[in-house]
Parts: sequence; C-alpha cells; structure tokens
Amino acid sequence: MKIAFFDAKPYDKPSFDQFSAEHDVIFKYFETKLNEDTVDLASGFDGVCVFVNDTVNAAVIDRLCELGIQVVALRCAGFNNVDLQYAFGRIHVLRVPAYSPYAVAEHAIAMLLTSIRRIHKAFIRTRDYNFSLAGMTGFDLHGKTVGVIGTGRIGRVFINICRGFGMKVLAYDKYPAEGLDNGDTIRYVPLDILFAESDIISLHCPLTEDTYHIIDEESLIKCKRGVVLLNTSRGALVDAEALLSGIKSRKVGAACLDVYEEESELFFEDFSGHILNDDTLARLISMPNVIVTSHQAFLTEEALANIAETTVTNIVGFFRNRQCPNEVCCKCGSTTDCMNGICF
Repeated sequence: MKIAFFDAKPYDKPSFDQFSAEHDVIFKYFETKLNEDTVDLASGFDGVCVFVNDTVNAAVIDRLCELGIQVVALRCAGFNNVDLQYAFGRIHVLRVPAYSPYAVAEHAIAMLLTSIRRIHKAFIRTRDYNFSLAGMTGFDLHGKTVGVIGTGRIGRVFINICRGFGMKVLAYDKYPAEGLDNGDTIRYVPLDILFAESDIISLHCPLTEDTYHIIDEESLIKCKRGVVLLNTSRGALVDAEALLSGIKSRKVGAACLDVYEEESELFFEDFSGHILNDDTLARLISMPNVIVTSHQAFLTEEALANIAETTVTNIVGFFRNRQCPNEVCCKCGSTTDCMNGICF
C-alpha cells in the first residue's frame, strides 16, 4: 500500500514511520498541500493522506479518481475541507474521529488561564526585569459560568476540567450527550440563553452549514459585556470581522483563538520575515486581549501517536478487509461502516 502524504511536517514523520513499518504501508511525504495544482503528485499511489488545510474539492476528487486513487485518509477529525456530496459514489473518505480530546481541551484551558491571568504579559515583563503588577489583575474561574457549544468527546473533557475549577456549565449541542445534564451545575440550554448568561464561551463543535459563523454580530449582541471567547475547533465558526468589532467595542473582553477562518495559507508556516497580508488577522494579533496560536491544540506526543496509529489502521482495514469503521458516509456525513452499501 503506497500512500501520498500531503502537507507533511517534521513532527508527523516519526509516528507515521513507526506504525507504517509495522503494517506494510509506505508513505511518500510531500510538504506541499493537496489542491488542484498538486494532485498529480498522487500518480502511482493507492491513496492519499491529507490534513485540515488540504483541498479535496470536486476537481481534486475527479483527478484522484482518474489516477486510480480509491481512498482519502484524513489524519484529523474534521472533514469540512472535503466535498462529501461530490465524493459520494466516487471515493472513500476515512478520518480519525478521536486522537486526544485531552490535548485540545487542555489547550483551551491553557489559553483561557494565560489570557485572564495575564501570564503572557508577565512573561514578557519579567524578561525585561519589570516586576510591576500594574494592569495584571485577572479574575477567578471559580463560580463563573462557561458556555460550551458542542459536547462531543472534546467538549465533555473540557466540561470536566471546568467543573474542577468550580465553574457552572451551560451546554448546547444539536445532539445532546445522554446523562451529561445534571439539572444543576451542568445544563443543556438554548443558544440564546447560553449567549446571555455565559461569562466564557468555548467552541467544540464541527463546522457545518448550521454552525458556520455561529459566533457573529447577532450572537455577540446577545452576549454579556466582557465575554471571553475560546475557539479550538474550526476557524469559520467565528466571523472574524464581527469578533474584531466586538473587541473594539469592548463587548468581547478577550479572545483565545487556535484556529482562524482564513488560516489555510498561513498556519503551519513561518512568515516571520514577511508582511502579513491578512489585515483582519494582523489586527486581531495586535489586540492586547487576544491570544492566537497556530492550530496547535492537537500537538501532543500522545495525539500524534494516536493520529498515526488510527490513520494507518484505517488504511490497512480498507485495503485488506474493504471495511473501516471510521469511514465518513459521503451521503449523510456521519461516521459509520459504509462498506455495507451505505456509500457505494
């Protein structure tokens, strides 16, 4: 099994080399992203392995099929970069539904604590031997209300951490998790109530038509003044221009962003010697109450190992057994055993 591995980074290779060697899978690493201009690099391979900023649109799918590619192996949980409707009946799409919910949830908390306790500012100050505490006042998390949008694996781990701090949780999910709502410290509520009553809002949902710009100008109007916003999920959950306006008007007290809706040409790359052409992102980064990390919430040793192991297992299961429980049903968008006639 020969797999073309797109958007490869140095931290990907050790784990993938380890698990591929154990299962007779050969990866050819390409630093370039998969798109219409690079898809021909997949010639001669059995499948492609892609990440969040690779493009798997109709044109790419058509060319992959012409090249005899049978499978797109996503090494991530989200699949909004794949045209699933067009992929239906043409190509199989596999994903990694859970690699380390702890990695992402813990990163969200780390960003939150860094922001509200001014740790990033203290780090810079003390390196200049400035030990003044002026402007460093934060607030307790204990007793605050956090709104959690999305209560899948990551959302539930995040909720558990928040409860450890003594926070109250308001949750929203189109498909509520059974047994999570205890009627007291954790409650499912409509979005309008979550917006109105939350001191902190954290996003842990996939990007769909329903969740696109779930944080926009209208939703921010409903929020408390000074609300803290966390996004470690998908960039387009947040309307960046509306967020910028909310920060400038002081409606948003702080924002912690590990993702950005126009990140595909920026994140994972080094632009330190260049002018940033994205004015919205540049203005967000310049704000003193905004923390931006470059889609690194997943980046732990445990998560990388789990991603590699699951991706390789998916590929092996597909080619050897024609079955993979982590296939995304291109008809309904769910993860299921599509080899039983649902997709093809």
